[in-house]
Amino acid sequence: MNHRNEMDYFPVFVKLKDQDCLVIGAGEIAARKIELLARAGARITVIANEISHHVASLEGPCSLQIQQKPFAAADVCGFRLVVSATDNKETNQLVANAAETQNILVNVVDNPELCSFIFPAIIDRSPIIAAVSSGGAAPVLARLLRAKIETIIPPAYGRLAKLAESYRDDVKKHIKEPAQRRIFWENIFQGSVAELVFAGNQKEAEQQLQQAIIKQAGTVTQGEVYLIGAGPGAPDLLTFRALRLMQQADVIVYDHLVSPEIIDLARRDSEKIYVGKQRDKHTLPQESINILLADLAKAGKRVVRLKGGDPFIFGRGGEEIETLMEQGISFQVVPGITAASGCATYAGIPLTHRDHAQSCTFVTGHLKDNSINLNWTQLAAPNQTIVIYMGLVGLEKICASLIAHGSPKDLPVALIQQGTTVNQRVITGTLETLPATIASLDIKPPTLIIIGTVVTLHDKLKWFHGSHED
Repeated sequence: MNHRNEMDYFPVFVKLKDQDCLVIGAGEIAARKIELLARAGARITVIANEISHHVASLEGPCSLQIQQKPFAAADVCGFRLVVSATDNKETNQLVANAAETQNILVNVVDNPELCSFIFPAIIDRSPIIAAVSSGGAAPVLARLLRAKIETIIPPAYGRLAKLAESYRDDVKKHIKEPAQRRIFWENIFQGSVAELVFAGNQKEAEQQLQQAIIKQAGTVTQGEVYLIGAGPGAPDLLTFRALRLMQQADVIVYDHLVSPEIIDLARRDSEKIYVGKQRDKHTLPQESINILLADLAKAGKRVVRLKGGDPFIFGRGGEEIETLMEQGISFQVVPGITAASGCATYAGIPLTHRDHAQSCTFVTGHLKDNSINLNWTQLAAPNQTIVIYMGLVGLEKICASLIAHGSPKDLPVALIQQGTTVNQRVITGTLETLPATIASLDIKPPTLIIIGTVVTLHDKLKWFHGSHED
């Protein structure tokens, strides 16, 4: 299991309808918290020395029980949660201590250290509720993010959720398989039924939903494989289509070139299958991976095969879809930003440049028989850029072979480690010097090697700075 950054708060939604909640304080901030709790159906008691006009005006509409008195520790007993919204440090501390002693959820406004829960920025499309929180670190930023989300989630999503709720039992009755039901609802929420709801045509939306249920009943779910290029490493370099398919897949098949941050973007409850594919450490041989993808699809699964970079550039994607085609399995191929383009760009090394290189050649430093038997004469030609995938282990032989076939010893070379990520590291040298340079360094794959005079532009054009600098 990959360990990622721990969450300061675990996001949950608490049912407060007809639950007793206590608010300490009766100013403007307390009034806002009272209004939020009231919208959730809570029974609210307010304790404060002074009651503002705003809070007093909420007594009837929110059915408040107001006690105008100083707070005492015993006041928290019997409440589901407590909010302290005063500007008195001693009172806030006393409230937090009393609630903690009674194991009651407590929020002290603008004081995260005293909180066992916090109020997020809320996007209310009831029954759809979304919440954004910074854990108290940057509440203004959380509100700004909420505003962005508000613009992309129309209020009609609430009506769509209520329509789905009213037909939930009917769908369960006609569509027995949970996986098939999930696919059915995904199609409904992304198809014409949803568009009719958004347009305000509720009656026709309901009719189409009824027809879809009848049509879907008894049909067998067909599996499919999505061969997706995960790009060079940075999760925000994924394509929109890649992200959409990852969110709907039942199974994610991935290897070591795909970062944990990208795996995190897949559907939470999808099955994750690691298939290795490191040099000399293959968890599964390629033929077994091909068969695995086919077998999963035959079982009715929607399968994402995540490959670093682009699946058709040294990703063996062609071999995988050959098996799928032979077995009549539906598939899609989603291109990704190849490592050559992504890593070179983030290193500030143009692959072509009118003063340096009029062509670019991609080669692999790891052939099927573990040899490095390349067309050295062609690769040693001037005025080009050579990009070598999987060349770290054979770098010394690669450099020596190029020199032996006429490349100058001082031809610039760059090795890029974990390009486009925060761990990016760019090490430069020449055909003569780079092998000795990296021999003393702790290099962490994946790596990419770029050879050519374009490498001299790195110092001038580098714009992205990872955690390593050489």
